[in-house]
Amino acid sequence: MTRITVEDAPGAAGQPVGRDEVWAGLLAFNEAGSGPGSFASRPLSVLLRGEDGAVLGGLVGRSYSGWLYVELFHLPEEHRRAGLGREMLSVAEREAVARGCVGVRLETYSFQAPGFYARMGYRVVGQLRDCPPGHTRFSLAKRLDGVPLEEIACST
Repeated sequence: MTRITVEDAPGAAGQPVGRDEVWAGLLAFNEAGSGPGSFASRPLSVLLRGEDGAVLGGLVGRSYSGWLYVELFHLPEEHRRAGLGREMLSVAEREAVARGCVGVRLETYSFQAPGFYARMGYRVVGQLRDCPPGHTRFSLAKRLDGVPLEEIACST
Protein backbone atom coordinates (compact mmCIF):
# COMPACT_ATOMS: atom_id res chain seq x y z
CA MET A 1 0.00 0.00 0.00
CA THR A 2 1.33 3.46 -0.85
CA ARG A 3 1.22 6.27 1.68
CA ILE A 4 2.26 9.89 2.02
CA THR A 5 4.72 10.85 4.76
CA VAL A 6 6.16 14.14 5.99
CA GLU A 7 9.83 13.98 6.95
CA ASP A 8 12.14 16.73 8.11
CA ALA A 9 15.21 14.81 9.25
CA PRO A 10 18.23 15.39 7.00
CA GLY A 11 19.42 12.55 4.81
CA ALA A 12 22.82 12.03 3.22
CA ALA A 13 25.04 15.13 3.15
CA GLY A 14 22.29 17.15 4.83
CA GLN A 15 19.95 16.85 1.83
CA PRO A 16 16.27 16.14 2.44
CA VAL A 17 15.36 12.45 2.65
CA GLY A 18 14.27 11.18 -0.76
CA ARG A 19 15.83 14.05 -2.72
CA ASP A 20 17.97 11.76 -4.89
CA GLU A 21 15.06 9.49 -5.77
CA VAL A 22 12.72 12.39 -6.60
CA TRP A 23 15.43 14.09 -8.67
CA ALA A 24 16.15 10.90 -10.63
CA GLY A 25 12.47 10.52 -11.52
CA LEU A 26 12.08 14.20 -12.46
CA LEU A 27 15.29 14.14 -14.51
CA ALA A 28 14.10 11.10 -16.47
CA PHE A 29 10.73 12.78 -17.12
CA ASN A 30 12.35 16.09 -18.16
CA GLU A 31 14.84 14.46 -20.51
CA ALA A 32 12.09 12.36 -22.09
CA GLY A 33 10.44 15.64 -23.05
CA SER A 34 13.49 17.71 -23.91
CA GLY A 35 16.12 15.24 -25.06
CA PRO A 36 18.89 13.20 -23.42
CA GLY A 37 21.48 15.29 -21.59
CA SER A 38 19.44 18.50 -21.74
CA PHE A 39 19.37 18.67 -17.95
CA ALA A 40 22.98 17.57 -17.42
CA SER A 41 24.36 19.91 -14.79
CA ARG A 42 27.84 21.43 -14.60
CA PRO A 43 28.90 23.45 -11.53
CA LEU A 44 30.48 26.90 -11.72
CA SER A 45 32.23 28.92 -9.03
CA VAL A 46 33.69 32.40 -9.55
CA LEU A 47 35.46 33.10 -6.27
CA LEU A 48 37.07 36.06 -4.56
CA ARG A 49 40.08 34.83 -2.61
CA GLY A 50 42.26 36.59 -0.08
CA GLU A 51 46.03 36.68 -0.18
CA ASP A 52 46.10 33.51 1.91
CA GLY A 53 43.85 31.71 -0.59
CA ALA A 54 40.80 31.71 1.67
CA VAL A 55 37.45 32.19 -0.05
CA LEU A 56 36.08 35.60 0.87
CA GLY A 57 32.99 35.52 -1.32
CA GLY A 58 31.86 34.68 -4.78
CA LEU A 59 29.28 33.45 -7.22
CA VAL A 60 28.19 29.81 -7.22
CA GLY A 61 25.88 28.23 -9.72
CA ARG A 62 25.47 25.63 -12.40
CA SER A 63 24.74 25.43 -16.07
CA TYR A 64 21.99 23.14 -17.28
CA SER A 65 19.11 23.17 -19.71
CA GLY A 66 20.90 25.81 -21.81
CA TRP A 67 21.05 28.40 -19.01
CA LEU A 68 23.40 29.34 -16.19
CA TYR A 69 21.56 29.45 -12.87
CA VAL A 70 23.27 31.60 -10.22
CA GLU A 71 22.44 29.90 -6.93
CA LEU A 72 24.52 32.06 -4.57
CA PHE A 73 26.32 35.41 -4.93
CA HIS A 74 27.88 37.22 -1.99
CA LEU A 75 30.64 39.73 -1.43
CA PRO A 76 31.66 40.92 2.03
CA GLU A 77 30.75 44.56 2.69
CA GLU A 78 34.38 45.70 2.56
CA HIS A 79 34.71 44.42 -1.03
CA ARG A 80 31.53 45.99 -2.40
CA ARG A 81 31.28 49.08 -4.63
CA ALA A 82 34.73 48.46 -6.14
CA GLY A 83 33.54 46.80 -9.34
CA LEU A 84 34.24 43.25 -8.12
CA GLY A 85 30.60 42.15 -8.30
CA ARG A 86 30.28 43.46 -11.85
CA GLU A 87 33.53 41.76 -12.84
CA MET A 88 32.57 38.43 -11.25
CA LEU A 89 29.13 38.40 -12.88
CA SER A 90 30.70 39.29 -16.24
CA VAL A 91 33.17 36.41 -15.86
CA ALA A 92 30.26 34.06 -15.12
CA GLU A 93 28.37 35.34 -18.17
CA ARG A 94 31.38 34.78 -20.43
CA GLU A 95 31.74 31.26 -19.07
CA ALA A 96 28.03 30.66 -19.67
CA VAL A 97 28.47 31.66 -23.33
CA ALA A 98 31.51 29.37 -23.60
CA ARG A 99 29.32 26.54 -22.27
CA GLY A 100 26.69 27.23 -24.92
CA CYS A 101 24.15 28.80 -22.57
CA VAL A 102 21.60 31.21 -24.04
CA GLY A 103 21.22 33.17 -20.81
CA VAL A 104 21.58 33.54 -17.06
CA ARG A 105 18.88 33.38 -14.43
CA LEU A 106 18.96 34.13 -10.73
CA GLU A 107 16.92 35.26 -7.76
CA THR A 108 17.37 38.19 -5.41
CA TYR A 109 15.37 39.91 -2.68
CA SER A 110 14.21 43.51 -2.50
CA PHE A 111 16.71 44.11 0.33
CA GLN A 112 19.60 42.60 -1.65
CA ALA A 113 20.73 43.75 -5.10
CA PRO A 114 17.88 44.15 -7.63
CA GLY A 115 19.32 47.51 -8.75
CA PHE A 116 22.75 46.00 -9.36
CA TYR A 117 21.28 43.29 -11.58
CA ALA A 118 19.14 45.82 -13.47
CA ARG A 119 22.29 47.83 -14.24
CA MET A 120 23.88 44.60 -15.52
CA GLY A 121 21.00 44.12 -17.98
CA TYR A 122 18.87 41.65 -16.03
CA ARG A 123 15.09 41.88 -16.25
CA VAL A 124 12.48 40.83 -13.74
CA VAL A 125 10.63 37.78 -15.08
CA GLY A 126 8.72 37.05 -11.89
CA GLN A 127 8.19 38.26 -8.38
CA LEU A 128 6.76 36.93 -5.15
CA ARG A 129 5.60 39.49 -2.60
CA ASP A 130 5.90 38.87 1.13
CA CYS A 131 8.75 36.40 0.69
CA PRO A 132 9.93 37.00 3.38
CA PRO A 133 7.02 39.02 4.83
CA GLY A 134 7.42 42.71 4.02
CA HIS A 135 9.83 42.04 1.14
CA THR A 136 9.76 40.77 -2.45
CA ARG A 137 11.69 37.92 -4.04
CA PHE A 138 12.55 38.63 -7.67
CA SER A 139 13.36 36.13 -10.41
CA LEU A 140 15.61 37.76 -13.01
CA ALA A 141 17.01 36.69 -16.35
CA LYS A 142 19.32 37.98 -19.04
CA ARG A 143 19.67 36.58 -22.54
CA LEU A 144 23.26 36.29 -23.73
CA ASP A 145 22.47 35.21 -27.30
CA GLY A 146 21.00 38.48 -28.58
CA VAL A 147 17.38 37.30 -28.50
CA PRO A 148 15.22 39.80 -26.61
CA LEU A 149 13.83 38.39 -23.39
CA GLU A 150 10.38 39.74 -24.27
CA GLU A 151 10.04 37.30 -27.18
CA ILE A 152 9.99 34.30 -24.86
CA ALA A 153 6.50 32.96 -24.24
CA CYS A 154 5.18 29.97 -22.34
CA SER A 155 2.75 27.69 -24.07
CA THR A 156 1.12 24.51 -22.90
